Amino acid sequence: MVFTTRAFVTFFTIIDPVGLAPVFIALTAHLNESQRRAVITRAILISAAIIAFFALVGRFVLDRLGITLYAFNMAGGALLFLVAVEMLFGRAPGTRRTAAEEEEAMTREDISVFPLAIPMIAGPGTIATTILYVDQAQPDPFKLLAVAAAIATSLLVAWIVMRHSAWIMEHIGRTGILVLSRILGILLAALAIQFILNGMLTFIHSSGLLH
Repeated sequence: MVFTTRAFVTFFTIIDPVGLAPVFIALTAHLNESQRRAVITRAILISAAIIAFFALVGRFVLDRLGITLYAFNMAGGALLFLVAVEMLFGRAPGTRRTAAEEEEAMTREDISVFPLAIPMIAGPGTIATTILYVDQAQPDPFKLLAVAAAIATSLLVAWIVMRHSAWIMEHIGRTGILVLSRILGILLAALAIQFILNGMLTFIHSSGLLH
């Protein structure tokens, strides 16, 4: 139960569905309602495909590159901590882009791949979190199902939020969203530090430094 809850909190925080609302409204201001629905569905499906890909082959890629899991734990924790800092200072995670990229995102016909799927939903933080949790869950099938459920639930919430983004902005407002993002940022910072500590402890035990 603890593992399931932690997985859900981590994925919900790193994807930050609530924080998608103002960005989605800005990016789709020139689209009609049916076009917005199509963009939302494509963005979620593309994000799910990216996450599933790294869930299946992420550990294989690490092994081929000679990257140990404790090193990836510490690197992933550091990355999540940087995302948490961005959230605490009021910027949606994974959305740091140049002015040229901002203009391209506003003018291109299909924004479902960039910037919605990548990097906003299935960004580096989400990918790192997926690999870490899938590895922690193996070989327990129930834990693997818990990770899949956490990802699916977070993506479903992201779909709902984008679908009703206008209503959310009207009733919660940008200030309310920033407050929620900062609260989630604090939780993510704590989880990130836990990842780093787990990696350090694994390294210490595996290297025999405690002997």
